[in-house]
Amino acid sequence: MYGALGRAAATSSPVPCGVIFNECPDDQWVLDATEAGFNLVMPADPSCAYDDYAGRVRRIVQHAHARHVAVEAELGELPCGASGSVEGQTQFTDPAMAEQFVRETGVDLLAVSVGNVHIKVRGEQDLNLQRLTAIRERVHIPLVLHGGTGITAGSLEEAIRLGVAKVNYGTYLKQAYLAAVRAALADVPSNPHKALGWGGPQDVMVAGRLAVRDAVLARIETLGCCGRAW
Repeated sequence: MYGALGRAAATSSPVPCGVIFNECPDDQWVLDATEAGFNLVMPADPSCAYDDYAGRVRRIVQHAHARHVAVEAELGELPCGASGSVEGQTQFTDPAMAEQFVRETGVDLLAVSVGNVHIKVRGEQDLNLQRLTAIRERVHIPLVLHGGTGITAGSLEEAIRLGVAKVNYGTYLKQAYLAAVRAALADVPSNPHKALGWGGPQDVMVAGRLAVRDAVLARIETLGCCGRAW
């Protein structure tokens, strides 16, 4: 159902869209997603050993490419900032291993760990641009940064210059959505239909949707993407 919804929305859009099946450790689900309307899939399993993961990704790439679906994979491990501080293991992407992985798997995009943090709910920090530069010298496919919420604007600008083509935001968008919904709930009309499903200015779902729209527009400007749809 998610694939059908995403594809329907993409079909109605005036610009090209990516319908992404993101960060899934279940290979069969990833393979199913290539048949369900997603045009980018991402197998991800941080607990998996390199050789096993490379073999799994290679098989998924062969299946996906036969269906004109792109594949993103990740190398390295991001820490987590959900508690308000950065916790967990940080495993920076090794440039030589990244080069080998791309060659062995035929993957289309590579997500890297260069100082970015998953679910950073507070604050921002710079990337390790020296590490990113070393990866770029060896890897010539588009690079991806997960944990975009916690990366400084200056680092993002330099990362794009170094070949980062996709930045993933989740925390930033969900924070904007929740703030708008909470504000709307503070003034709920007595008619529940106006608050949920009416579609007017008092509709909680409309408030959340517009907040996400505005948050996306702000990041599009920051990343220099305005007017660059192809």
